[in-house]
Amino acid sequence: MTVAGLLGVEGPLAREVPGFAPRAEQQAMAEAIQQALADHHHLVVEAGTGTGKTFAYLVPALASKRRVIVSTGTRALQDQLFHKDLPVVRDALARPVQTALLKGRANYLCRYRLESTLATGQLGDRRQVSDLARVQQWAGHTRHGDIAEVAEVPEDSPLWYRVTSTAENCLGQDCRFFQDCFVLKARRRAMEAELLVINHHLLLADMVVREEGFGEILPGADLLILDEAHQLPEIAGQFFGTSLSSRQLLELARDSRVEQGRDAADFPALAERALRLENALPVLRLALGAGNRRAPWAEVENQPAVTAAMDALCQALEELLAALAEAAPRGKGLASCAERAELLQQRLQTLLAADSDSQVRWFETYPQRFVLSLTPLDVAPVFQEQLRRHQGTWVFTSATLAVAGDFSHFIQRLGLESPATLQLPSPFDYARNALLYHPTGLPDPASPHYTAALVEAVLPVLAASGGRAFLLFTSHRALREAAELLDGRIEYPLLVQGERSKQQLLAEFRELGNAVLLGTSSFWEGVDVRGETLSLVVISKLPFASPGDPVLQARIQALRQRGENPFVDHQLPLAVLNLKQGVGRLIRDVHDRGVLMLCDPRLLGKSYGRLFLDSLPPMKRTRKLARVQQFFAATGAPLA
Repeated sequence: MTVAGLLGVEGPLAREVPGFAPRAEQQAMAEAIQQALADHHHLVVEAGTGTGKTFAYLVPALASKRRVIVSTGTRALQDQLFHKDLPVVRDALARPVQTALLKGRANYLCRYRLESTLATGQLGDRRQVSDLARVQQWAGHTRHGDIAEVAEVPEDSPLWYRVTSTAENCLGQDCRFFQDCFVLKARRRAMEAELLVINHHLLLADMVVREEGFGEILPGADLLILDEAHQLPEIAGQFFGTSLSSRQLLELARDSRVEQGRDAADFPALAERALRLENALPVLRLALGAGNRRAPWAEVENQPAVTAAMDALCQALEELLAALAEAAPRGKGLASCAERAELLQQRLQTLLAADSDSQVRWFETYPQRFVLSLTPLDVAPVFQEQLRRHQGTWVFTSATLAVAGDFSHFIQRLGLESPATLQLPSPFDYARNALLYHPTGLPDPASPHYTAALVEAVLPVLAASGGRAFLLFTSHRALREAAELLDGRIEYPLLVQGERSKQQLLAEFRELGNAVLLGTSSFWEGVDVRGETLSLVVISKLPFASPGDPVLQARIQALRQRGENPFVDHQLPLAVLNLKQGVGRLIRDVHDRGVLMLCDPRLLGKSYGRLFLDSLPPMKRTRKLARVQQFFAATGAPLA
């Protein structure tokens, strides 16, 4: 039976999977993947919401009887694919394929670091003490050591940094838990698997390791499927560059003190130097300015306070490295810390010395930490070379890859050489079940009164929808302003990003049934709320990247120097793809029905607005509030 037949009315999925509905778009995608594998060419597929792209690529992958790697955008999608979707398709096809799930090492418990943390007991607060008790209990019976198994400990808990390892602090074969290492076991399973599920961060990490000549993390494969592929260019920029965080330096200092107490108690100078490094970090953080900030390094590198703080940090790191080098023969942990210190010192020197037109130096600050980065402006040459090294067919798929039917922006950013392309529309009936509302009378988005005017325009729509809304913003400042303006003016529960974790907010939104959730970029994609609970999506502005972003600034300058138009060739297509992600939150199921409210007056006031509209699903449009009210009043009825 053909792959289209396997996904058809008479196929095994229709017989074995409850609620499975055959879709022509899904079958077309499966056939295109099968053809790409047969012809040994790469394929780029945009599959609209509801295509069922997971089944569309798993069926030809399993039917091929080839070695396959599937990479997803996030660990949550990775878990869903491996634990839910893959078993369903495998069982329906009666294909007993050997599968494996592999994540980055920071997702696995490190027995050595857990032991060290328990021995020192130096934790930041009561919550970490409670989290440590849960992890200790779980560690006694877990088979795979995947920290996702411990749902009671938040994903962002600082404790995880104390009980997981990084490439820098792993002791490798010198660790006494080496034979029982969860990372090692997971990688062994990965090397033996016929179908391996990974994420993009791990894929890019493997590329970097191969590039540097240090072997490989992943096995070879005949077919590589990259889901949520729109994320790849940005992730590739992170991995093909260099970065150093205050957290890495802080962990080095703390680990050095632990190892000194364990194996070099008569060498107190080592602990003193580690503490000196630890104390130098907040000084530099303070010198970089208050609040969260993302800016070119050139803006601060000559400021006296930054120069003095950086000199002190470099000196403290150099002195700690000298002490660790002297103490290294006393213990494997000390030797590992010495290697880490040398590596981090090299990174710091690279970041401070780099000066290239092809890379940009920048920094980012958070309330108590900072990150220094060196990012390539163009990842295409490196990614292109990696595709040549990884023999096999590559399939890139997402719901947002094309701009008004054109894939060239995505293809050029990754340096893909003449791939086949396929654009599949959503099978959902947007024309009958969705309405695009573009309000009148809003000022220019740059106006200081814009958010206030937007809130006034949104209030009657929320009254018509009965809450049940996402309000998506392009900045935290606008989100906070809107939250203040809405507080006390709506009768529906108001949920605001930052007040609780993303997972908690979404769970509460689903449970309440009539809430209004305000979110920024992290809510524009990867969020799936089906049914009447989400019936209105409000997008405050067209999602152009911040002009103050240092990487974007450098890319704009580089494009100008090449004689290209940065706005048309980069900023505009990127904004279109981001908008498509936000719009995709509205209709998530064949029975969903709702209103998309696009507020930005540039949608009709600027010539480029047509590109945004031409990239959206076909839905009826209105500028009249009464039409929106009529839509919500006619619950369950299609648009006339």
